[in-house]
Amino acid sequence: MGCSSSKPDVHPERVDFLSKVKLIKRLPQNDQRDLAAVMKEASFDPDTAIITQGDEEGDTFYVIKSGTAKVEIDGKDVAMLKAGDYFGETALLRDDPRSATIRAVNNKVVCYTVTRKQFADLGLNTKLEFPKRGAVGGGLAKVDAKPPTDKNSSQKDLISRALKANTNLNNVVQLDDAKINAMIDVMWEEQVAAGTKIITQGDLNADYFYIVMDGSFEISKAEGVQSVREAMAPIGTVTQGGSFGELALMYFAPRAATVTAKTAATVMIIARPQFKNILASSSKEMSKEYVNYLNKVEILDALKDSEKLKLAQSLNEMVFSKDDFVFKEGETGEMFYILIDGTVNVIIQGKTVTSLQASSSNAEFFGEKALLSKEPRQATIQVTSVSATALTVDKAVFEALLGRLEELQSRGKTGSAEVKTVAVGGAPTSRQFGLIIRKDLKRLGLLGCGGFGAVEMVEHMKTNDTFALKALSKGYVVKTGMQQSVMSEKNVQLMCDSVFIVKLFETYNGDQSLYFLLELALGGELYATYNKKNMWGKEDCAKFYVAGTTFAFDHLHSKKIVFRDLKPENLLLNESGHVKLTDMGLAKVILGKTYTTCGTPDYFAPELIASKGHTHAVDWWTLGILTFELLSGHPPFESATPMQIYQKVTKGINKVAFPRKCKGPQESLIKSLCNATPGERLPMKKGGSDNIKNHEWYKGFDWVAMENLTMKAPYLPSVKSKKDIANFSARREDMPPQVHYKDDKSGWDKDFATST
Repeated sequence: MGCSSSKPDVHPERVDFLSKVKLIKRLPQNDQRDLAAVMKEASFDPDTAIITQGDEEGDTFYVIKSGTAKVEIDGKDVAMLKAGDYFGETALLRDDPRSATIRAVNNKVVCYTVTRKQFADLGLNTKLEFPKRGAVGGGLAKVDAKPPTDKNSSQKDLISRALKANTNLNNVVQLDDAKINAMIDVMWEEQVAAGTKIITQGDLNADYFYIVMDGSFEISKAEGVQSVREAMAPIGTVTQGGSFGELALMYFAPRAATVTAKTAATVMIIARPQFKNILASSSKEMSKEYVNYLNKVEILDALKDSEKLKLAQSLNEMVFSKDDFVFKEGETGEMFYILIDGTVNVIIQGKTVTSLQASSSNAEFFGEKALLSKEPRQATIQVTSVSATALTVDKAVFEALLGRLEELQSRGKTGSAEVKTVAVGGAPTSRQFGLIIRKDLKRLGLLGCGGFGAVEMVEHMKTNDTFALKALSKGYVVKTGMQQSVMSEKNVQLMCDSVFIVKLFETYNGDQSLYFLLELALGGELYATYNKKNMWGKEDCAKFYVAGTTFAFDHLHSKKIVFRDLKPENLLLNESGHVKLTDMGLAKVILGKTYTTCGTPDYFAPELIASKGHTHAVDWWTLGILTFELLSGHPPFESATPMQIYQKVTKGINKVAFPRKCKGPQESLIKSLCNATPGERLPMKKGGSDNIKNHEWYKGFDWVAMENLTMKAPYLPSVKSKKDIANFSARREDMPPQVHYKDDKSGWDKDFATST
């Protein structure tokens, strides 16, 4: 293979070199020296494969000491690695198929290597910290769009060809001629001088997509990239007919590379909100079709046209199979149905009295009295076709949108009387706020850091109770346009009262920061725990944490809240080992659909990627991804770049190779949660989350004990006292630079605090 190994004496130069490697430098200095002592040098001749994609035997981690290596995925060259870069890091913790081939190029490549056993013998497996996956999207900063530029036929043709040639864009969105023409219509032209950095790596102003009409641009990345995933952003030259910045069309995220004009150039530009509106237009057209169905429902005659459109936009699809009962005679009525596909029988006292069939020109409806009162159903509705699809809305959503139906009927279609809407959820009346004053809190230690600020352990000096105090930089909030999102986070937290969700006790408003005073979960973060304790693949653990998350989702969904950012990083363990969902930063009360693309790319559902509008069905998709990850050690669609993830998601879960630990009943559960059609996901069907509880994978599982917290946790964290922060490893140097806040006098934060 052209490889030779030796174990030279450890020199200070080696320790110094390794201390600069991103994954290693967080280890204590003594551990860095111990690691340097056991690492071996391995050299590889040009064109030698150092590791091979798909290899399941990999147990070695590599840091390039000298030379250059290329990254190959599915036979294609996708990135280059140089001295200081590393690969194979997951092999230090678990068996995981190699995700890429790393091949030596040009001169001989020399690597420092260490095996999983050597790493574990030093006890470093409990100290290694992988970077956490950050969420994207959610920013609502105003994005400026200029008036469209007039375009001649050749310019339109060039833009059309450029859009069709952008593989990333076309792999995640269906760009038909109508959408392409709509994009062309809103684009504007700008001249770019040679040497201009039109995009800068890390820039938060990442709102535009560019097509090169003439001239050329160079795409580059700053030094300091060290892992394979970080190295995967494209680099090179873009010329006439090329395009760049497509991620900005999907969501807000810092730019991944710098783009500099090599020559004077002309570009056509479109802003994210314009693109989103184009994609959402098809859903809005569908809503107009739904209004036609609503016009046939006599009980809704009192609704104004605008109210019917609002209701139509909030209808959700529900899918049934042959012989399913939509509802049964005597059941409490909670939902109204419009049958748009399939056939059902109407059964009264055991006898079929009629059959209803939907067609492309006709929809049937039933259960409409549930919008007035929760009286018992007068009939049974059973599906007789192979499948059936219904549009649905329940009484709570209807009243939150429009108000009580009886009041609307009293007002009439032409009336002007105000009908007040009815809030969904609401803050639990059993809890009081404003009791804990911020000046009575004493800081004890750092629990975590993020771009927003920090989470610290604090002690209430009067009661000695301990809490987690989460600070959000007001400057960062304003800079990223997250004012509305932060207020939503507070309101959602106030609505939650579940043992499976971290509780909110108070909120405070400071000069530079907003604060959440939260329940402590001293067992640590599930993601870090899984890595340090090598819990990946343990079925009893996966069942336990997925079950706890199911209860958390049930609570949120009962209040019409969609979470949108499930991942092991957002699950905490308390001192008893029970799991708690945390971080409501992307959670939102949704009545019908919402269109903001946000979350963590590894967990994106297909409707989120395509900007078709999404419901709480996205949460059940993420539960399927979580189940797969806990069992296998990696998410099913994992790739080096977001766009590669989205391409795989678009192809579907059935294209994923399931590892051995995901085979069996768990494979069936994962696939039923990760169905590409939101309405066909297991808990979206009749029965809701009980369909998970009754699934074969959970056979023998005591759901009652789980809900009551009497089930013994499969892993018990070590927590010595209510002030023990040993299960957290944040450091002061991880704190992000503070973005200074100057009050703009808009009053966006005036209602944030529950206490002073």
